[in-house]
Amino acid sequence: MTAQEIINEIKPLGSDSYKKILFNHGVKEPCLGVKIGDLKKIQKRIKKDYQLALDLYDTGVYDAMYLAGMIADDARMTKKDLQRWADRAYGAALGTTVSSVAAGSPVGYELAMEWIESKKECVAAAGWSTLSDIVSTRDDANLNVAELKRLLQRVQKTIHQAPNAVRYVMNTFVICVGSYVRALTDLALEIGKKIGPVEVDMGNTACEVPFAPDYIRKVQKRGTIGKQRKGAKS
Repeated sequence: MTAQEIINEIKPLGSDSYKKILFNHGVKEPCLGVKIGDLKKIQKRIKKDYQLALDLYDTGVYDAMYLAGMIADDARMTKKDLQRWADRAYGAALGTTVSSVAAGSPVGYELAMEWIESKKECVAAAGWSTLSDIVSTRDDANLNVAELKRLLQRVQKTIHQAPNAVRYVMNTFVICVGSYVRALTDLALEIGKKIGPVEVDMGNTACEVPFAPDYIRKVQKRGTIGKQRKGAKS
């Protein structure tokens, strides 16, 4: 199946009302307005397809780019592939699409550490989001805890001066480290308190920025600190 055939298939599924919701979240044209539930049906049928994912992303059509992340064969994604995706991403949804694929790639951590240094807001945000996906899906034994500690301290010092989208994902990083890395839960709580509320312009949406310590305490109360997710896309 080709990328164009996929677009022809999903085009009738789009709606102007859903496009409006997507636009409120920073999506821009070209966009078909296809709901995630409909894209998941295609994902279930295709499962993984490395080349088709690349071709879909290259169309520049938002819905196709989002689907590309859903069917990407993460383990086959090269550094060049992921960098190309990060450079073309925009908005929160495509940023997390890139990060969820990067987190499953052998070069994901290396790229994340490069991306957080980027002057491009979306690339830097994708870097922090990739780090969050990595800590939420890997056992502590497979993480560089000392480096994560330094990153937490970096967030504390820089979050309020960071670009809008980067502030949001930095806050998410603190939450993820506190929730998934047992050795750093107390430090994440402490740093979250020092950071305080994080102000982010969420556009024309009802979305809110969670207060990191409150979120981590809820995870503690559930008794699920350190319980990893099955995958960044789950």
